[in-house]
Amino acid sequence: MIKRILVIFLTAFSYVNSIAQIDNLGSNGAKTEKEVYKSETLLINRISEYVYQHISFLDAKNFGKVSCNGMVVAYKNEAVVFDTPTDNETSGELINWVTKSLKCKITAVISTHYHIDNLGGLDEFHKQDIPSYAYYKTVQIAKESGLPEPQHGFDKFLELKVSDEKVHIEFFGEGHTCDNTVGYFPLEDIMFGGCLIKETGAGKGNLEEANVKEWSETVRKVREKYPNVKKVIPGHGKLGGIELLDYTINLFE
Repeated sequence: MIKRILVIFLTAFSYVNSIAQIDNLGSNGAKTEKEVYKSETLLINRISEYVYQHISFLDAKNFGKVSCNGMVVAYKNEAVVFDTPTDNETSGELINWVTKSLKCKITAVISTHYHIDNLGGLDEFHKQDIPSYAYYKTVQIAKESGLPEPQHGFDKFLELKVSDEKVHIEFFGEGHTCDNTVGYFPLEDIMFGGCLIKETGAGKGNLEEANVKEWSETVRKVREKYPNVKKVIPGHGKLGGIELLDYTINLFE
């Protein structure tokens, strides 16, 4: 009798454990939110079948050493990068990893606004003949400020191909800056919110160039367009879901 109970218990435990493992798999059987690369200057986490979060670091005068997020969408043999790492050396490290480990050609890099944690490594992408894109105001400000300048500007909305899939980049309004944009990968409903979106529990952060009055309304527009978003990568801190949009809206209301 005891032996039979033990067999039933072990069978049930094995079933539950199998379900838990399946829940932690992407559609190709790969675990999600898994660290796939780590050095002193760069971290890369796989967060879905086709999307990776890259993390580099910046010494900010008022905030110390800050981790800065970006996103890589890699589909079939092509990839698009949202925001460069913070400098050229680390950007070269990311490019090398994408091309060699993922065996993908990077067809575009997108800077979501003009701060150094978004375009600090742009020169390295240009050196390797990777075209860059940004909202036209980002291009203007970068040029006026002597910052690395994105090559191609767009007005409010841009769609780029990643093999036979697509990514979106869009300006919804002011918030963290006058030019902050949001990236989206429709195939997996994953958003790169950049510095417009805060991680849960974060403070308001750097407000020197912010439009605090418009910030909540801007994020509300993002939420209305993408009500089914599954994962959101903020500019800094931990990724989450749609609750990051709600948190940001409430933070600035």
